[in-house]
Amino acid sequence: MRSKVFYWSAWILVLFCLLLAVVLFSFCAGPVNMPLKKILKVIFEGRGSSEYSILFDIRLPRIILGFAIGGALSLAGVILQGMFRNPLVEPYTLGISGGAAVGVCLNIVLGLSRGLGIISLPVCGFLGAILVILLVYFLSIRKGILKIQDLLLTGVMISFISSSLIMLIMSVSHTEDLHGIVFWVMGSLEEPSWLLIKLALGIAVFGLVVSYLFCFDLNAFSLGEEEALHLGINVERTKRLLFIIASLLTGFSVSVAGIIGFVGLVVPHFIRMLVGRDHRILLISAFLCGAIFLIFCDSLARIIIAPLELPVGVITGILGGSLFIYALSKKQVSLGDK
Repeated sequence: MRSKVFYWSAWILVLFCLLLAVVLFSFCAGPVNMPLKKILKVIFEGRGSSEYSILFDIRLPRIILGFAIGGALSLAGVILQGMFRNPLVEPYTLGISGGAAVGVCLNIVLGLSRGLGIISLPVCGFLGAILVILLVYFLSIRKGILKIQDLLLTGVMISFISSSLIMLIMSVSHTEDLHGIVFWVMGSLEEPSWLLIKLALGIAVFGLVVSYLFCFDLNAFSLGEEEALHLGINVERTKRLLFIIASLLTGFSVSVAGIIGFVGLVVPHFIRMLVGRDHRILLISAFLCGAIFLIFCDSLARIIIAPLELPVGVITGILGGSLFIYALSKKQVSLGDK
């Protein structure tokens, strides 16, 4: 046991060091390159310079939001994959992202953001996500039992319906509205509201802490629901709570940053190959690795065609898809159910 704790501690230290390195890279990289020496000088000189504004009004909020969204999506992916015992399940599988996207699209088309302010976009997205969460939940529960397969299939179908509704809205939208919808759907960490950034960070960290209350339950779930029940796990209550945790993490992430694909699918696979399937180390490792991955992808999105900026979802899709193909070639990605 002592050697296992040492091994886990070493991995967490490595991930923290990688996170620090990626944060420094994100601070330095951009249309305006800033060496680390210059960054330190700007910090000591304080407010007033354009460099200070670039660092703390533009890059720092994106780094914090990338940490929160990347960690939350990866954590939701680990929870859902452990709960469903299916390595292909990701946070967007249950249709939550589709519901949030429909809410934001309706907001843009109806012009609510012009009257209610920019904060109405994430509010409408979150309301759409909550509506889908409730719909999927009540369609999947039978006589007090949450049917896992019904939950998955219902979520997939609602996701398809949401995609069709989005295409319908886009087909009847004006050009300026269409541009806003497309850019939001591809995901972005450009969020001007510090309130939402702090709220996203708080929800992500809270989700991580709460998920640790179920780390042994998730380990038992990897053996199957019957085995988990024999081990003393309240299976139905645990499934409901895990579904709520993962859904809220996903719903808020999508409502704030848009649809950023592959983070919740690829990172759990990749980190499972490195640290194993024990959720005591998997949860925190996936959270940190998701934050590293998204911050790095956002940094690339800002510099590849600078001064223009790519949607971060484009970068996560390319890198995430490549990593997923690599992960599929490794037998270690199995969840132990085959």
